[in-house]
Amino acid sequence: MKQTKEELPDLVIIGGGITGLSAAYIAAKKGQKVTIIEASKHFGGLLSTFEIGGNRLEHYYHHFFTHDEELNWLIKDLGIQDKLFFKKTSMGVYKNGKIYHFNSPLDLIRFNPINFIDKIKFGLTSLYLGKIADWKKHEHISCLTWFKKWAGKSTTSSLWAPLLKIKFGSFASKVPLSWMIGRLRQRINSRKNGDERLGYLDGSLQVLLNSLLKKLTEMNVELVSDSPIDKINFKDSKITSIMSLDKNYAGKNFLFTIPGTYLSKMLKNDVPDLASSLCEIEYFGAICVILELHKPLSNIYWLNIADDNFPFGGIIEHTNFIDKENYNGSHIAYLSRYFAMNEEIATMSNEEVKALMINNLNKIYPDFDSSWLKNVFIFKTNTAATVCDLNFSKKVPNCKTKIGNMFIANMSHVYPDERSTNNSIKIAIEALKLLGLNTDFTNNTNSLSCKIGF
Repeated sequence: MKQTKEELPDLVIIGGGITGLSAAYIAAKKGQKVTIIEASKHFGGLLSTFEIGGNRLEHYYHHFFTHDEELNWLIKDLGIQDKLFFKKTSMGVYKNGKIYHFNSPLDLIRFNPINFIDKIKFGLTSLYLGKIADWKKHEHISCLTWFKKWAGKSTTSSLWAPLLKIKFGSFASKVPLSWMIGRLRQRINSRKNGDERLGYLDGSLQVLLNSLLKKLTEMNVELVSDSPIDKINFKDSKITSIMSLDKNYAGKNFLFTIPGTYLSKMLKNDVPDLASSLCEIEYFGAICVILELHKPLSNIYWLNIADDNFPFGGIIEHTNFIDKENYNGSHIAYLSRYFAMNEEIATMSNEEVKALMINNLNKIYPDFDSSWLKNVFIFKTNTAATVCDLNFSKKVPNCKTKIGNMFIANMSHVYPDERSTNNSIKIAIEALKLLGLNTDFTNNTNSLSCKIGF
C-alpha cells in the first residue's frame, strides 16, 4: 500500500556509522520520523567491535580528546557519562633502530636524529601550526615543502617525511599543510602541562553504539541493516525513493553518509556531474592486525615508526592505556597500516598480512617471538580516510546538493581536521542544520571540521 505524504519518513539516512546514527538520534529528538539503511549486517561502521579477552574492543583503535565537545555532549545526553574517563598516555618514535620516548621537551632534546637548532625549529613550528596558523592560507603548500623550509632538514627527514610516507604513501608529497594544522591542533589541545590525556569508554565504543541503538528503537526510528542500496529513484530533480533488495524506501529528505566512492556509482546515470566530482576524492584503506599477547611489547601506548621498510606505521598498545585486567590479563597491541588501492597489501590475504606484520616485530622488539601470542585478529577496510591533496577544499562536496532533497555528509567534510568520532558527530549536526533543524543545544565549538560544504 502506497504511503501518503504525511506517512513518509521525514528523513531517510543511508549509512549506519556514527554519523548516520547521530543524525538519526538528533533528528528523532526533534520529532522527525527517521529511517536508517545500512548495507552491512551491523550498525557502527568504523566503530564496530569484537570480543577479546572477555570484553569488547574496536576493530580500529579509538580514543577521545578532552576537547571533543560534540562527543561529550552525545555521551552526556545518552546518560552514559559515568562510563567516560580520561588518562595520561605515552608516545614514542622508533627511528634508526632505536625507540625514543616523545612526550616532553626533555624527550625532544634526547631525540638524537634531530640536531639542536632543528629541535628548536620543531618546537616553534609545531606550536605555530597547532595554535596560530590559519588553515585557509596553507592549502596550496605541501607539508613537506613547508617543513623543509621552516622546521629544518633533519626534522623533516628524520620525523615528518617518514611519518607522512607511512600514512599517505605515494601521496605524501601532496598533503596540504592545512591538514597538518588540523592534526596538530587536535593533539596540542589535548595536552595539559605537557601531558596528553586521552579518553575511552569503560566497555569500549560498543557502549556508545548500544546506547544509541536502544534510544533510536525507543524513538521508533526504523533501523534497516544488511540492505545495500541498489538504485536511487529520481523525479523532477528530487529523490522519490531508494531501492534495496527489491524493497522501496520513500521519504521527504535523504541524507547520504556513505563514502563518495560508493555513492558516485549510484548517481552516474542520473546525476553524472555530481558522480564525477565525488569520484575525484580518493580513499585510503586501513589494516589493523590485533595481537592478544601473554606479555607486553613495551610500556608505550603509541609508537610511531619513522624508519622505512616496515609494513606498519604505528604500534598502539591498547593495554598501556586500558588496564589488561579488563581483558582477563591479556596484553593487546594494534599493528596499523594505511594503504592505497594500488599497493600490494591491498589484495593480500589475511594470512599473508599476518605473516608480513608479525615477521617484522622483532626488528623493534628483539625478545619477541611467536610464543607470546594468544590470538591474532585482522580487520581491513578500503575506506578508512580520504586522500587530502593540495587545495582539497575544492573537492569537498556541498552537503546540500542541487537535487532538492538530497544531502551528503561524509568523511570528506572532516577536512582540514583529522578523522575522529567527535568529528563524525559534528558532520551529522551540521547536516541537520541545513535540513532546518535547530542543533544549537550541542554547543559545538572546538572542531576544525565542517568548515567546507555547509
